[in-house]
Amino acid sequence: MDLVGFALAVLLIELTPGPNMAWLSGLAATEGRRAGMAAVAGVALGLLVNGVLAALGLAALLEAMPQLWRALQWAGAAMMVFLAIEAWRGSARSEQRLAPESLHRRAFLTGALINLLNPKAYIFFLLVAPQFLGGEVLSLANAVTLAVVSTVIATVIHIGLVLAGARAYGWLADPRRTLWARRVFAVIMLAVALSFLLADIG
Repeated sequence: MDLVGFALAVLLIELTPGPNMAWLSGLAATEGRRAGMAAVAGVALGLLVNGVLAALGLAALLEAMPQLWRALQWAGAAMMVFLAIEAWRGSARSEQRLAPESLHRRAFLTGALINLLNPKAYIFFLLVAPQFLGGEVLSLANAVTLAVVSTVIATVIHIGLVLAGARAYGWLADPRRTLWARRVFAVIMLAVALSFLLADIG
């Protein structure tokens, strides 16, 4: 197994703009560092579960059954549209904030769901990961190893994104800035939803 080559591939992929990058930086900017870190933990859980599901055959099943693939795409897109609506509504009632505990719990769960419903995550384990196995089958042990490596790399990058995004949190304390930031965040989420629908397993 070529773990070094795999790690470099993961690094390049993670540095490419995607759903996690857009959502985490926007969340940290509008909700703060702690909410962002809770989301990072949720994303990490989702990435690890993706690896296990891939080993159990879900990625291959999605390739063999286009209707399941399409259902995953629409579920992921619907999740992002929901987040966009929430962000847009939040811009109009920013004074009605959730309690920190509820906000952090929701950020964690959302981070996990975004990755479990992200079709591109399954493309990765179906098409990219096997190239680094040296001819081996994607077994549970291999999948967990690759998932841990990719999750660690992704988490380091995601923490950096959250810390960078959180620097704008104080600046966004002005209600007018918050309003526009949340609306921009909502538009970004809609763009991510579209990317889910355009993902192609072939």
